[in-house]
Amino acid sequence: MGATFVGMPVFPVAARAALADTQLRHNLAHATGTIRGKRARVVGEVTDWEDLRTAGAAIKDVALADLEQHLVQLEARLTEQGAVVHWARDGDEANRIVADIAKAHQVDEVVKVKSMATQEIGLNEALAEEGIAAWETDLAELIVQLGDDLPSHILVPAIHRNRAEIRRIFLDRMSSAGRPAPATLTDDPPELAAAARLHLREKFLRAKMAVSGANFAVAETGTLVVVESEGNGRMCLTLPEVLVSVVGIEKVVPTWADLDVFLRLLPRSSTGERMNPYTSTWAGVTPGDGPQEVHVVLLDNGRTRALADDLGRQALRCIRCSACLNVCPVYERVGGHAYGSVYPGPIGAILNPLLHGVGENAQTDSLPYASSLCGACYEVCPVKIDIPSILVDLRAQVVDAHRGQRPKVEAVAMKGASATFGSAKRLGFAERFARLGTSMARRIPVASAWTGARDLPSGPTESFRAWWRRTDGGRNGGRGE
Repeated sequence: MGATFVGMPVFPVAARAALADTQLRHNLAHATGTIRGKRARVVGEVTDWEDLRTAGAAIKDVALADLEQHLVQLEARLTEQGAVVHWARDGDEANRIVADIAKAHQVDEVVKVKSMATQEIGLNEALAEEGIAAWETDLAELIVQLGDDLPSHILVPAIHRNRAEIRRIFLDRMSSAGRPAPATLTDDPPELAAAARLHLREKFLRAKMAVSGANFAVAETGTLVVVESEGNGRMCLTLPEVLVSVVGIEKVVPTWADLDVFLRLLPRSSTGERMNPYTSTWAGVTPGDGPQEVHVVLLDNGRTRALADDLGRQALRCIRCSACLNVCPVYERVGGHAYGSVYPGPIGAILNPLLHGVGENAQTDSLPYASSLCGACYEVCPVKIDIPSILVDLRAQVVDAHRGQRPKVEAVAMKGASATFGSAKRLGFAERFARLGTSMARRIPVASAWTGARDLPSGPTESFRAWWRRTDGGRNGGRGE
């Protein structure tokens, strides 16, 4: 079935383990640094970049403000052009729809275009339980799948692997999934890509059914859009007889003209390219050309929950560019697996709690704290999602969700501090023992967990109140020296 994120530990535990992996940190620093540099260069060429960001945010907000109307229009246009539209409230329902279509056509394997939505709902695992193999055709996704691994980046899922590791995965695992890698394979990138191309070509030519997502869905024309860099998506979208696209309802944009903004924002923000090498669009069925049966599954799976959050709903603007991951100092050091989700990094730290809710799962509740709040993510977001503000708001929601339960040590400490600072008499009494308290804090196990990573100054030998009384407010003895 492959690895899943089920049962992942809370972020602090997972992050601590990741920080101990020096190879991982080297791979991440090299990859994110390279992508950051490419993005900065191509963004710097666009004089109206900030205007584009504002336009992208506005278009998404218009779409979300009247989402129902746009989705109904999208369904009508797709249906007019021969597609079959399905509505899925959650991942289980979407998986069932896709599996039923596959079984109706008696297929035991499907090829897939890279899709975050299908990873989110665990489609590959659901199909495997039905005896249907789902083959990833994106190069990085193929590496992850063959390595029985987990994706760690939105754009480059195998960013945590270096080319020597990829060579070993291809040599060890390709033969069990189809055409084996050449025995003479080296870790030269063109050779690795050629081995993947030969391996996948067999699957493209054999598969009767493909599964995709969509980067955008145009309500006005009933058009789905996928952008990519390799051409594997184009193969999946044109060769098989049956095409099923699983599309998050937030991917809708009102008009065809709106695509202009996003097709300029997305490639520069994601791959650091001026335009995507492949932009594929399709709308229903064209007799004699491409798939002759097209299904579109419109997926909610928590999106309406996120839409109901007044501040957090802006996260649904996300166009999955991954720019926030590439500038995040936390992500760069711990990688994507520590976030316990297919959506890692800053956007994952807000998207997962918004989709799933807080107060139910400790791992999800830990994600809003997986940030230094430096603000770099907001500065690079092409649709101006204010991730730091949402993180702060979600932290408050997490705290509120646990009120009335057994208080944590931190909560008890804060209540004690509140009571102390709320009374001049109690504060004066506490000041007498400040030096002793800071000394003990370094030895008490609970407190030392905090002081072990932070500087805690020693308490003063004399409190301010004592100094004030002794010097008559500084007039008698000045500094008291």
